[in-house]
Amino acid sequence: MNLEPQTNDEAGDGLLAEIEAATPHRRLHLHKAFKSNHLPNDRDVIVYVPPGYDEEPGRTYPVLYLHDGQNLFDGQTSFVKGRTWMVLEHADGAIEAGEVEPLVIVGIYNTGDRRLAEYTHEYNWQMGGGEANKYGDLLTQELMPWIAERYRVSKDRESTGMGGSSLGGLVSLYLGLRHPQVFGRLALLSPSVWWNHKSILGYLNEHSPQLWERPRIWLDVGDHEGQRTLRDVEHLARRLKANGWRPGESMHFEKVHEGTHDEASWAGRVRPMLRFLFPAV
Repeated sequence: MNLEPQTNDEAGDGLLAEIEAATPHRRLHLHKAFKSNHLPNDRDVIVYVPPGYDEEPGRTYPVLYLHDGQNLFDGQTSFVKGRTWMVLEHADGAIEAGEVEPLVIVGIYNTGDRRLAEYTHEYNWQMGGGEANKYGDLLTQELMPWIAERYRVSKDRESTGMGGSSLGGLVSLYLGLRHPQVFGRLALLSPSVWWNHKSILGYLNEHSPQLWERPRIWLDVGDHEGQRTLRDVEHLARRLKANGWRPGESMHFEKVHEGTHDEASWAGRVRPMLRFLFPAV
């Protein structure tokens, strides 16, 4: 693993510390301790830039924001050591093969014990939670403008995506419905539809965007994730179609053969997800 030192002379606004030295690739930039006025915990942010980024200084790129950022690139930081989504390898491969439009990918680290609170949209009397609105404000009001100042990313909703797995998939759907003018593409990998008696299904019915603001959605679930999870995600797929999403056009739903609820399985879904959400033009 090649750890190349990075520096950032612009990180003096108090929101973010300097870029750290240790990243597993020269096109990954790790920013430490992002601070927010909306949530108490600092969080790290890791940014992938595509091949050719430095060679085309006049080009802007689509951007995909992914939750649980410590699980995306580096096996030393992932929840299960050594197991990641291999996002750099899959994105590079798809871009270099001409399958996917070159894009910037921003991984937002979760904050450990507060992950459940920040990734859920409603309070549950047994488990807590319900701070997704604040997390969404962190993203849309603080992090996204910061990224746009320092990386050449498009601000167009059609070029802006968000995604995650499990609770990260749940919060992506919720915030995508809450901010349809911001996010035009959503990646929902094994989303936790079960949260608080599947209340996200009712929220979808009540807050389904107008046709022109409907985000393009990738939705999947593994057939080895358990019957409850499989049934819940299938229910979500039916509810999306009932609310106007069209399979093969505005949404793609896939039951992954032998797919499980873990980083190794989600890694295998990254490349097809990118192909559907950010196809080469």
